[in-house]
Amino acid sequence: MKGGPSQEEIRRHNLGTLLRHIHLRGPASRAVLAEGMGLNRSTILALVADLTAAGLVREELPRDTGRRAGRPSLVVRPESTQVYALAFDVGVDRLAAARVGLGGVVLDRREAARPRGAFDPDEVVGALVGFARRLVRKAGRDSVCVGVGAAFPGTVRQSDGMVRFGPNIGVRDLELAPVLARRLGLGLPVAVGNDANLGALAEHERGVGVGCANLIYLHGDVGIGGGLIVGGRLLGGAEGYAGEIGHMVVNPGGRRCDCGSRGCLDAEVGEPTLLEYAGLPADAQAGRDAVRAVVDAADLGDAAARGALHRVGDWLGHGVANLVNIFNPEMIVFGGTLRDIYLGSAAQVRSRLAVQTLAASRERVKLRTADLGDDATLFGAAELAFAEVLADPLEVLTRLRVPGEAPLPAPT
Repeated sequence: MKGGPSQEEIRRHNLGTLLRHIHLRGPASRAVLAEGMGLNRSTILALVADLTAAGLVREELPRDTGRRAGRPSLVVRPESTQVYALAFDVGVDRLAAARVGLGGVVLDRREAARPRGAFDPDEVVGALVGFARRLVRKAGRDSVCVGVGAAFPGTVRQSDGMVRFGPNIGVRDLELAPVLARRLGLGLPVAVGNDANLGALAEHERGVGVGCANLIYLHGDVGIGGGLIVGGRLLGGAEGYAGEIGHMVVNPGGRRCDCGSRGCLDAEVGEPTLLEYAGLPADAQAGRDAVRAVVDAADLGDAAARGALHRVGDWLGHGVANLVNIFNPEMIVFGGTLRDIYLGSAAQVRSRLAVQTLAASRERVKLRTADLGDDATLFGAAELAFAEVLADPLEVLTRLRVPGEAPLPAPT
């Protein structure tokens, strides 16, 4: 028989739980933490003292005490400027990077357009490393980077971060994680995840889906991706490839998809299809601004734009109806360019939902747009980077920042 957890294991778990609470939910008093974690105040006091000594949190007076009588309770705050993660988001036509402090505070960020077409790994990694150098240089000398996360638009193997296939970016079997880690030179591994999966994680933990244990996040870039939160956890599948909603066939024999199939949600709802239906020439400027321009034109009464949104929205509705029948989610969240497409075609989506889903499955489902907007995937990458320190705060900080030693160097 396996024995119960040791006192040290319990303490490690409680430290991680407390730090995660502060990281995700913001400053809280010891009393609130004790109630939320089901621990007595003396235990909370000891945990806070350990995290404070490690430089992860601090206690201070609340910033808004109002006119309440008596001495206000101290609140525990994350050391956002001292402890941070690097987050990268590789998009089809943009690259973004941010230094995100503990607590989810964006301290600094960089972004640049990326030409569509052939994907050059050396060029992309070089650009991300350049961003990282500038972000780390601006961090305080006493601050410490606790992790690096990257979002990528493709199927990503969970075990080693290899990008197996990026249909809209022209990539197969790209060893992004080790190459980026080596070039960064921070002495930290890089965690890589599918962008839509990370968008789902971010909206679940920081966005419109907070408190929702079962949600589906649909992300639009050039194509369509998806992430599923089931029972409060991200559904990864056997190798991490779960959630490839864009390659669910909604129209057998329909438009050719880059994956080799026909009639995938990606092909019927993606950006190229919308722009084609709207009557834009093949050489017209594409991207998020182009999608939003079609939605804006439809709002102003443009017949072609309205027709395009109606057709795309109808296929989107087919996909959403299938997902509701299969997963019975509490919420469907539309992010990336799908945020705009859904707002312009909500009637078609809801119509398909009413006709094609089981009444019991749809009666409680909510359709929402992403609170985090275009940064959902970037925030998700940051959460991926913070995962290790939130699981074992003191061990990670001891390893990364030995008292009396200099902080990690900037990348070279």
